[in-house]
Amino acid sequence: MGSEPSRFVLSLPKAELHLHLEGSIEPSTLLERRQRHGMEGASLAEVEQLYNYKDFAGFLEAFKDVTGHLRTPEDYELITYRLMERLKSQNVLHAEVIVSVGVCLWRKQDFAAIFEGLERGRQRGEKDFGLSLVWIFDAIRQFGAEKAQSVLDLAIQFRDRNVVAFGIGGDERAGPPEWFAGVYARAAEHGLHLTAHAGESAGPESIWGALNLKAERIGHGLTAGQDQELIEELAERQIPIEICVTSNLRTGCCAELAQHPVRRYFDQGLMLTLNSDDPAMFRTSLVEEYCLVQEAFGFTDEHLRELARNSFEASFLPPEKKIEFLNLFDSAALRS
Repeated sequence: MGSEPSRFVLSLPKAELHLHLEGSIEPSTLLERRQRHGMEGASLAEVEQLYNYKDFAGFLEAFKDVTGHLRTPEDYELITYRLMERLKSQNVLHAEVIVSVGVCLWRKQDFAAIFEGLERGRQRGEKDFGLSLVWIFDAIRQFGAEKAQSVLDLAIQFRDRNVVAFGIGGDERAGPPEWFAGVYARAAEHGLHLTAHAGESAGPESIWGALNLKAERIGHGLTAGQDQELIEELAERQIPIEICVTSNLRTGCCAELAQHPVRRYFDQGLMLTLNSDDPAMFRTSLVEEYCLVQEAFGFTDEHLRELARNSFEASFLPPEKKIEFLNLFDSAALRS
């Protein structure tokens, strides 16, 4: 995006609800980690190569390579703190950050120690930037339900330490929602919120599957428009759809910007939020996502205000905290 973001977009208080911690690591930070861990290819150009891929499968591979640089609790503390610093500069007041716990377990890392690092980063960021941040623990769906149960065990263990939700990500076709009915039922029993990536690289049946799991929010929902009945269901129930426009283009899940359904969904009365997904890997930011839909799809300032308000409305904050943020939002919106 060439132009400067508008003052209006910057001034809007925002929440970010679909944001992968590991996908937020800037190449310069990755280079630092590479040098720190004595890994080969410690030049910025070589690191930046990791951020180039051709399709969704290539992106998943790149994501795996990026996470290979995260070896110590300190690494996780650093990337959390730097993410919060960037969010602060975009007037993001609250973030619900997805951690790929499934990848940590696959790498046989000591997750309890990593979680301490995450929490240290969060506490420092909260103190320095006044930002509210909570965790969503993500299982890799193609690894199957048993592995997802292990991720859920950890979400339950750290439930009282800012872990608010459980979700599944990864390759939808290789890990259909039906596999996870037991996992989701157990997550709900333990008071965790439920979310799922759905309709990103698979069809509307994947979104129906996520709704059957009682997912409270849908990550992406790109293919919902292929099923009118599903659109009506989503509109009627006001299930929040976490829209990630640049992400869908970069992974090739959406062939070109003009085809993206964000405006159509908005006009059909769906409850939408804008999100950056993996901002460093997709070379975007939340502010840029707002500017993009305004420029490409004619969203007015009033529309953007509605999308920003939705981001607090759709959050997994407790009711009293949500009301606090919404009041804050409404008084700021009156001034802008």
